[in-house]
Formats: sequence, structure tokens, C-alpha cells
Amino acid sequence: MYEIMNDLMIYMYLCMMVFVSLIFMYKFMLVVLMVFEMMILSLSMVMYLIYSMLNLDLFMVYYLVFMVCESTLGLSLLVLIVRYHGNELYYMFNISKF
Repeated sequence: MYEIMNDLMIYMYLCMMVFVSLIFMYKFMLVVLMVFEMMILSLSMVMYLIYSMLNLDLFMVYYLVFMVCESTLGLSLLVLIVRYHGNELYYMFNISKF
């Protein structure tokens, strides 16, 4: 039990550090999307540890499906913004134009 709690603390610390890195690297949309994916991966590891203790592994499949849908929508949004504006910098375009 102690090993699982230790792993849980490590993954939560990783999630927190990824969130702090999001605060400092917010200029490029691709970097923000990559940081979100790292947060989702660290949360999925935490959920895997918890669900494996409770024998609820089926919920991980649902979470992974939503994770793939979220990353696909983010990538399509990035392609749309690059197509309209030519770059992905946040300060170069106004989102309220859409």
C-alpha cells in the first residue's frame, strides 16, 4: 500500500509541475497543447493506480477514449488557426474574430 501511495504522490507532483510549466510557456499554442497532454497522461497514471486497486479498469478505457478525442480536437483547432493566421502565437491574433 505504501508503494502505491508513493507512486500516487509522484504522479500528482508531476501533474503539478506540468501545470506550473503551462503558466510560464503560454505563447505558442502547440506548447500549450503538449502541456495539456502531459497533464492528461499524468492524471491517467493516477487514475490507473486508483482504479487498479478498486478493480474498475473499464473506466480507464472511457477516459482514454475521451483523451484521444480531446487531443484530436486540439490538433484540428491548431491547424485551423495556423491556416487562418499563418502562425500559432497567441498575441498575433484575436480569438473573438471567430
